[in-house]
Amino acid sequence: MRKRSLIPILYIAFLMLPIYWLVAMSFKTTNEILSGFSLFPQTFTLDNYRVIFTDPSWYWGYINSIIYVSLNTVISISVALPAAYAFSRYRFLGDKQLFFWLLTNRMAPAAVFALPFFQLYSSVGLFDTHIAVALAHCLFNIPLAVWILEGFMRGVPKELDETAYVDGYSFPRFFVTIFLPTIKAGVGVAAFFCFMFSWVEMLLAKTLTAVEAKPIAATMTKTASSAGYELGLLAAAGTLTIIPGAIVIYFVRNYIAKGFALGRV
Repeated sequence: MRKRSLIPILYIAFLMLPIYWLVAMSFKTTNEILSGFSLFPQTFTLDNYRVIFTDPSWYWGYINSIIYVSLNTVISISVALPAAYAFSRYRFLGDKQLFFWLLTNRMAPAAVFALPFFQLYSSVGLFDTHIAVALAHCLFNIPLAVWILEGFMRGVPKELDETAYVDGYSFPRFFVTIFLPTIKAGVGVAAFFCFMFSWVEMLLAKTLTAVEAKPIAATMTKTASSAGYELGLLAAAGTLTIIPGAIVIYFVRNYIAKGFALGRV
């Protein structure tokens, strides 16, 4: 039993090692990082975090990222819910082909759509706005959300819908008060993946913004100069980017567990 319990502990420690190394680097100066190997900061410093929290270009990068990621998550889930319900409850001409086409959008690399989105948003005045990035990320997040939610909805018996109609429920009332609570685990899982995929995507976010909506991923490129990278500052910024994802995981952790057991996760 001890050996069995030791293996997961070692595995978790192995996974946590890069995160610990990143956090440790964030409290070091660039000179100390480049000087040699050390498990702990020899000269502990908070200067890297001080720069991030006092420089508007840095902390606005985080704010911009949170804004467009939140917008994308809300839009993706709002659009995916009725679409997933239609795929799970109805049969229509070309339904399988349409469902497969949605998934192919998720499979395509973001670089394929960067130039078309750039030209389109520049012509309609959406370039360098939060909604531009949020809508662009819908291209791959909506298919993912539809796929996840359709699996959860398919597991709900159709008799639930029929019983609600017999009891006099309108469709909007039934969907909000009865159906959504039944698949809340699926909604939580879909929202988690939409948030995470939008949070870590850099190419479209960087291409479609310049100043006003510039994300933290693009801001982190400021650490490069002719003298090299400011590694301590880069590590501090990287450490802070982990926090939003960790918060989201904390709130949807139970839903993710149910998703692995019941849904398409």
